[in-house]
Amino acid sequence: MIPELGHLALIVALTLAMTLGVLAIAGAQRGNVRWMAVARPAARGQFAFVAIAFLCLTYTFVSNDFSVHYVVSNSNSRLPLAYRIAAVWGGHEGSLLLWTLCLSAWMLAVTFFSRHLPEAMVARVLGVMGLVSVGFLVFMLFASNPFGRVLPAAPEGSDLNPLLQDPGMVAHPPLLYMGYVGFSVAYAFAIAALLGGRLDATWARWSRPWTTIAWMFLTLGIAVGSGWAYYELGWGGWWFWDPVENASLMPWLVGTALIHSLAVTEKRGGFRAWTVLLAICTFALSLLGTFLVRSGVLSSVHAFATDPRRGTFILVFLSVVIGASLVLYALRAPRVGAGAGFHPISRESMLLANNVLLLVAAGTVLLGTLYPLFLDALGLGKISVGPPYFETVLVPLVTPVLFLIGLGPIARWKKAALPELATRLRWAAAVAAITAMLSTLALGRWRPAVAFGLIMAAWIAASSIVALIGNARGAGRMAVRLAAIPRGYWGMVLAHLGLAVFVAGVTLVRGYESSKDVKMRRGDSVTLADNVFTMQALGAADGPNYTATRATITVTRAGAPVATLEPEKRVYHASGMAMTEAAIDWGLMRDLYVSMAEPLDHDTWIVRVQHKPFISWIWLGCVAMAAGGLLAATDRRYRLAVRRGPVLHPAAAPAAV
Repeated sequence: MIPELGHLALIVALTLAMTLGVLAIAGAQRGNVRWMAVARPAARGQFAFVAIAFLCLTYTFVSNDFSVHYVVSNSNSRLPLAYRIAAVWGGHEGSLLLWTLCLSAWMLAVTFFSRHLPEAMVARVLGVMGLVSVGFLVFMLFASNPFGRVLPAAPEGSDLNPLLQDPGMVAHPPLLYMGYVGFSVAYAFAIAALLGGRLDATWARWSRPWTTIAWMFLTLGIAVGSGWAYYELGWGGWWFWDPVENASLMPWLVGTALIHSLAVTEKRGGFRAWTVLLAICTFALSLLGTFLVRSGVLSSVHAFATDPRRGTFILVFLSVVIGASLVLYALRAPRVGAGAGFHPISRESMLLANNVLLLVAAGTVLLGTLYPLFLDALGLGKISVGPPYFETVLVPLVTPVLFLIGLGPIARWKKAALPELATRLRWAAAVAAITAMLSTLALGRWRPAVAFGLIMAAWIAASSIVALIGNARGAGRMAVRLAAIPRGYWGMVLAHLGLAVFVAGVTLVRGYESSKDVKMRRGDSVTLADNVFTMQALGAADGPNYTATRATITVTRAGAPVATLEPEKRVYHASGMAMTEAAIDWGLMRDLYVSMAEPLDHDTWIVRVQHKPFISWIWLGCVAMAAGGLLAATDRRYRLAVRRGPVLHPAAAPAAV
């Protein structure tokens, strides 16, 4: 009964989405108030019925309903409750239902947080999102039904992929999908602006907080996925340039460019057509990521739900959505004015340069991800594009981006003077150089690549502080002046500081990490980075749905105890799959990482020990960037956009870029 209720809820949600997509847009275009009034109730109803369907599917997993084919394929009765819930999105059908739930949740948010916007704009935005959701609902009902029955019911299920039986994978897909799908709001605002013929500063202000929140979710999703790969896969790496990792990185890069382009459109009325194009491209890359992960064309530890036939539908849907958007853009964009002009030395020019570099970086990632697929499809052989390509190509692109991040907030709108920039940034440059040099000397080994990376990190941090102090100048107490700075500006500073921490973490862990693969049995020791790892015990351990071989390894430094680590090699009952469970002593300045590779005999194992300096800074930086995005999105001016009207601020006003 519950599965049938879920299926019926999806049918009702599809009906509401179709009604919303047709009536809301048609009403906005014709000025029909009654049709436009359908938008908010229909969007809320769609969310309610998609949520009912999701809860029904969750119930089938929690209750071990093995009459549902999807439950049989992804769960069993011995699976812990938390992972039974996570198994809801552990396969293809459930992951698409989660995507649709996230899309409906964003639509619900638009209905509640857009009361200050014109009804015609809201109707167009919700109508566009309704049409997008129609595609996914049709896909689920006719090609990927999560409520399909197995008759008679199976006595037991198979298993959730052991890789996904981890707390990180409980949070990672929802966060990632909220980011992916969140860019549909920016896309919908862009299409609505094209349909309404209003591409101005006001439109950019309406769109900007939604884009920033989506970017925040995607940042957190990528960070959680990176952390999961670090401790779960047993390799000790945090980014592998895996194709599915790249699929999330590409919309993040273009989304970052979109946020900064929206700043120019809001503040100066420039980049209007370019901003719309970036919004379309960002959502296109989000859909492309869905295609890559769900189609079966990629082989990846992250591509946990694949089906080539269903991938064809997603590819067709991607082509229709993006093709129609680009046609509309080609018809309407030429009518949009060029916007306010600017000098080659100005904040606008630096933001434009950063936009172009970020877009080129996304293009190089796209090329490295898809090129092997094209060769394979054409029968020209199989190749693998790995870290050497990406690192060689991206470092020259990212370096000027990092440099311009320091310059942009200092430069004036419309026209800036080089002597003024040099004067304001001389202290930031000096602090960056001195900090980097002293840091590398303090670490005991001079390495040019490490020094360069630390210079860039310190440059971003120092220039951000200089910009903040510069905007706080004036009469009165410093604390009062700082409090008067808008949240948007504080969010920008925090995000840039987070990027500086991230760059420093990447630089230091790449420059000074070390590892050893050794044979170990009880009583054996190995020394790494002045830490002595000693295997004290080796024995069996039982989990709720697995058995494991567990080692007990103590770590000492100069004779003093540091940590006791217990890595495991697990074998899951249902699937028989062997998994490595690393043991990590986490720290702000370093991680000690131990994993068990393969047994040589019953009491001797190959063990990998690793020393990872400053690796936690990578995720701390990501969290700070996401927090900066959240702070910027809550700026008061977004709630007052309509009452205040479009404002083109002069160069003197501080701006959250």
